[in-house]
Amino acid sequence: MANRPNLFKAGKHLLIIACGLLMLYPVLWLLASSFKPNNLIFASSGLWPKTFTLDNYVNGWKGLQGITFSRFFLNSAVISVLSVIGNILTCSLAAYAFARLEFRFKSVLFACMLVTIMLPYHVLLIPQYIIFSKLDWINTYLPLIVPKWLAHDSFFILLMIQFIRGIPRELDESATIDGCGSGQLYFRIIIPLLVPALITTAIFTFIWTWDDFFSQMIYLSEIKLFTVQLGIRSLYDPSGDSDWGALLAMSVLSLVPIMTIFLLFQKHFLEGIATTGLK
Repeated sequence: MANRPNLFKAGKHLLIIACGLLMLYPVLWLLASSFKPNNLIFASSGLWPKTFTLDNYVNGWKGLQGITFSRFFLNSAVISVLSVIGNILTCSLAAYAFARLEFRFKSVLFACMLVTIMLPYHVLLIPQYIIFSKLDWINTYLPLIVPKWLAHDSFFILLMIQFIRGIPRELDESATIDGCGSGQLYFRIIIPLLVPALITTAIFTFIWTWDDFFSQMIYLSEIKLFTVQLGIRSLYDPSGDSDWGALLAMSVLSLVPIMTIFLLFQKHFLEGIATTGLK
């Protein structure tokens, strides 16, 4: 009888491990297949390659029409980093205004902000495209970056609002007595305490922007402007004559920045979510 709890616990852990391996199988297959010759990639579903080759990485890195994947990675990095900076700055400012300041039509604007969270991106696509076309921004990075500098992502605004509301107002009152204005309160009180939420915003923004394919496909058409996702898509030939080895190899490399960012900031990422929920 005494061994039953231990057996139950061991069985539970084995089940969790089995489920984890099942979910990881596509990623492991992707990694293993990137080292296989093209004629062996779909020959079996096994993970261990019978023949190892690095030709897929060499051929894939050559890119398209003389433009290598180093250019595609640089383009993705520029868009992602600028988007992260824009979201952190403008979303935190908007959240501070909603959480701490009083102004006319605050409730109406807050309700409008919440409504935008519920709208699918595809509903806004055509009006946005028309606006960006009138501004002559098509086939540039501006449609992908500028909205991030205008507090475009309401999800992150709401995340920071909830976090800021958990910060005691007594800190604001003490700082005000010491002569701090709204700007100083934001930079000296709110921002230092908002770091976990800012890191969470940065990680999510980077991942979502790096993995974005639909928006980049809509606004970018020149190969020299392509991001990693568009570069990988261009390796696929609908006629069936695709270089699957190169495609899989570049897909593996596209995961490296995301995994690196998540592993480096995992502690802050989990702290931001947990703390925000508790507050």
